[in-house]
Amino acid sequence: MEAEIHYKIITEQPLDLVSLLAMAHHPNAGAVVLFSGEARNHNLGKAVDRLEFEAFVPMAEQMIKEILAEANRKWELNFALCQHQVGKVGICESAVCVITASAHRKEAYHANQYIIHRVKHEVPIWKREFFSDGSSTWGNNCNCADPMKHEEFSAQ
Repeated sequence: MEAEIHYKIITEQPLDLVSLLAMAHHPNAGAVVLFSGEARNHNLGKAVDRLEFEAFVPMAEQMIKEILAEANRKWELNFALCQHQVGKVGICESAVCVITASAHRKEAYHANQYIIHRVKHEVPIWKREFFSDGSSTWGNNCNCADPMKHEEFSAQ
């Protein structure tokens, strides 16, 4: 599946998960997996008021396209999508969405997890958390370990 992308990969608008999911249906797909990375109200032992994301958009979009293409090659997907919001993201709002569709659930789940791990670790998107105490902190898009060291990716 090397389909043309008909949505903005990086957007300043709130993500419309229902519209994105509507694009994912495919007659050969028996499984569709949607991951929504949402802003939670706490981190680092503090209450979080909101997040703000910045990106080097041209590079981020190209890298996400390459990650999607790689996932398509590895799992023979019927559909793969990733959209990330930049700017302000409120608590309970989606900052990033990944949708995968394949003939079987195992491939859809594995591909979805692979895509979000790579996007969070590799793509030039930066997150700033604003805490209720008035402080804020910048970080990359992930507080997690190297995804390629995870067992589920080593054999694939």
